[in-house]
Amino acid sequence: MRQTFLRGLCVAALLCLPTAGALQAQETEDAPVDEAMPDDLPVADGAVAGRGSSTNLPVPRYVSLKSSEGNVRRGPSLEHRIDWVFKHRDMPLRITGEFGHWRRVEDNEGQGGWIHYSLLSGVRTVLVTEAQTELKASPDERAQVVAIADEGVIGKLGACKLDWCEIEAGGEDGWVEKKRIWGVDPEELRD
Repeated sequence: MRQTFLRGLCVAALLCLPTAGALQAQETEDAPVDEAMPDDLPVADGAVAGRGSSTNLPVPRYVSLKSSEGNVRRGPSLEHRIDWVFKHRDMPLRITGEFGHWRRVEDNEGQGGWIHYSLLSGVRTVLVTEAQTELKASPDERAQVVAIADEGVIGKLGACKLDWCEIEAGGEDGWVEKKRIWGVDPEELRD
């Protein structure tokens, strides 16, 4: 039986961070923490509750960061100051609002703001939230362990059953308990 240990994210040359915060949602120096981002933006005519006003897709929903760096702004325009810089390609994010070409997003710690839609991908990824998370050969507690993932590992999301999801990370593929990952809703099922 071969097991692979998947490590957390290495964000900078000498900075390996094992926690979810390590995804390097960095607050910029000029951004005061106490100012709130706009939550009361106008909703487009014809918008449906639970649907995005620009895309008519479900809100909230999960996406991933398309590039290795994405500026997150206080509001939905280039005139708004940058509050955060997400620094890891494929980082899972939750869209919580839409305004034109801008999406209000948050990470697993609830940090976020507004990001241009061109920096986001519909490819679903998840973040391992617990150290020593076992990837199993099948969605069963008694199944063989095929790899062990550390907290902070990002994997591509596959099928999901009620309590398990299949993920691929670091060249390994296995089933993980949903409660050990972020980037998928508890009741979400996927083929």
